[in-house]
Amino acid sequence: MKSAYTIVVPDTEILTCLCGTNDSNLRLIENYLGVPVFTHGNELSIGDADSDIQEKFKFIIDRILDESAAGEQISPDLVRSVLQYESHDSSEMLASAVIKIPGAVTTVFPKTVNQAEFILSMRNTDVVLCAGPAGSGKTYLAVAEALRQLFSGAVSRLVLTRPVVEAGENLGFLPGDLEQKISPYLRPLFDSVEKLMPKGVSAKLTEAGVIELAPLAYMRGRTLDNCILILDEAQNTTKEQMKLFLTRLGQGSKVFVTGDITQIDLPRRIPSGFVHALEILNRVEGVKIMHLDEDDIVRNPLVKRIVQAYENDKDEK
Repeated sequence: MKSAYTIVVPDTEILTCLCGTNDSNLRLIENYLGVPVFTHGNELSIGDADSDIQEKFKFIIDRILDESAAGEQISPDLVRSVLQYESHDSSEMLASAVIKIPGAVTTVFPKTVNQAEFILSMRNTDVVLCAGPAGSGKTYLAVAEALRQLFSGAVSRLVLTRPVVEAGENLGFLPGDLEQKISPYLRPLFDSVEKLMPKGVSAKLTEAGVIELAPLAYMRGRTLDNCILILDEAQNTTKEQMKLFLTRLGQGSKVFVTGDITQIDLPRRIPSGFVHALEILNRVEGVKIMHLDEDDIVRNPLVKRIVQAYENDKDEK
């Protein structure tokens, strides 16, 4: 005889969000499992004792609760993402790519197979170049995985850099001292660090030199050992700048490079060093090239539609 399988959700506010407006999230789960989901008090139940369905039900609810605890808002898009995740043939790979940073305020879950492959590449390869559109998570995942390796003791420092101005980095024309000049350009990278770590930790690590934010122009002449170097917005580097950055790699170090080749701000006569690197390093041993696309966009569903509209417009011209 089949019996109900029940999961207790202690926080009634989270349970309400999990159920969704008019139980819309539960309907998505029901349609996926093929069995009804019941609520009673702070309990969720399915009226089916099939072990496979029970296991899927537990995975789905646990994953939604984990993502909620990690700061994700429970929404129909999140539920759909979890259902897609559970149904995928590569679910074990997706699970192995979860980023758990010691001491962090959140756990980072890959939302797509490409994101999971990107994370695993950063663990297993010394140089990883990742191209992807806005909202595909490339920068956030690179920073999260770098912090995981930093706090796990794999490296001793994290260096974050971006091209400061699109085609020349003429810092002298900007007002203020060096820190004031570069702050607006490097702030997005630092925001990712602050989102992941407890309040005040990122500032202390920066003061101690464990995390360094530096303009790309100040990399010349340095060899960086036992650290992770992240270059963001790499599409706005020249060939010379990209070569300069990649050759800073020292003993025990890794390099993660992220960029969006659809948003190159260099003058037309200057080719992108990132695009060039993607082409010439594709078969170099020890280098991994990753490409994320609009299917990997997880920021806001509208972002995916905007990117697709621009891609369609480009194809028509």
